[in-house]
Amino acid sequence: MSDIDLSFVVPAYNEEKNIRPFLEAMRDAVSSRKMRVEIIFVDDGSADRTWEVVSDVASDWESSSIAIRGISFSRNFGKESAMLAGLGQTVGNCVCIIDADLQQPPSTALQMYDLLISSPAYDCVAAYQEERKQGKIIGSMSSAFYGLLGDASGMEVVPNASDFRVMRRSVVDALLSMPEYHRFSKGLFAWVGFKTLPFAYVPAERNAGESNWGFKKLVSYAWEGLVSFSTAPLKVMTAFGLLSAVAALVMLIVTMIKRIALGVDVPGYATIVALILFFGGAQLIGMGVLGTYVARTYIESKRRPSFIVRDAVSSEEEAAR
Repeated sequence: MSDIDLSFVVPAYNEEKNIRPFLEAMRDAVSSRKMRVEIIFVDDGSADRTWEVVSDVASDWESSSIAIRGISFSRNFGKESAMLAGLGQTVGNCVCIIDADLQQPPSTALQMYDLLISSPAYDCVAAYQEERKQGKIIGSMSSAFYGLLGDASGMEVVPNASDFRVMRRSVVDALLSMPEYHRFSKGLFAWVGFKTLPFAYVPAERNAGESNWGFKKLVSYAWEGLVSFSTAPLKVMTAFGLLSAVAALVMLIVTMIKRIALGVDVPGYATIVALILFFGGAQLIGMGVLGTYVARTYIESKRRPSFIVRDAVSSEEEAAR
């Protein structure tokens, strides 16, 4: 067992104004507890001074209950890679993934930790937003996506659960055992199994900066998740092809009956052109879906690393010096 009770993995992209407030909030949350925690900041190739702030904080940090470690990527690899890198550096008996913008308060994370410790039958506590702030349309689309992902993949997906969660070491080890390049954390959490306890919370206001998750990026992320954990798009295209073939056969039989048996002339120039365009487009869509799976297989076969570390820092090393 480690002497670190809880490790925090904090992906950070352009969060220079949030690092110190996050640490102050963490210090306040832990001050009344007899526990040791570590905070691992993962600078995902930020364009601002995020890494400089993390390095400065680590160099002059003084706390026996909180240790700070930092990792800096050589470029922006994405939040999924940042979470993977952070999880690989944790040594705590439990691990929490949390954002740096304080929308997910450290005090709430500690409540989740307490709930996990008092619930030995569960291996993970996953937070979900009790009141969504994105609006009803995006909220409805998000709920529909989780339902679709669960049905299409055959996995038990916690509805609306975010990456904000507290896990036991066994769950972290299982996540690290999967080396795939294209990672979709919400699907991975469901795929490894383990018993997950939902935890409702109300996100706080963002401390500083703006969210990088726009509507277009959310749709792209949802598509990535669907093709990562399900072959449903291929099955849909196959079913569409079969229905199209049946419809074409029925239409051919009806046309022959009209022409031969009833002597009805069946003009069809506009219909033929429309059908050619329609089925041509459908074939291109099907090729695109198939190409998505082939491309992912091609990229996975390269076995490239999910991230490259440019620099690292630790408050404990600075204290030793």
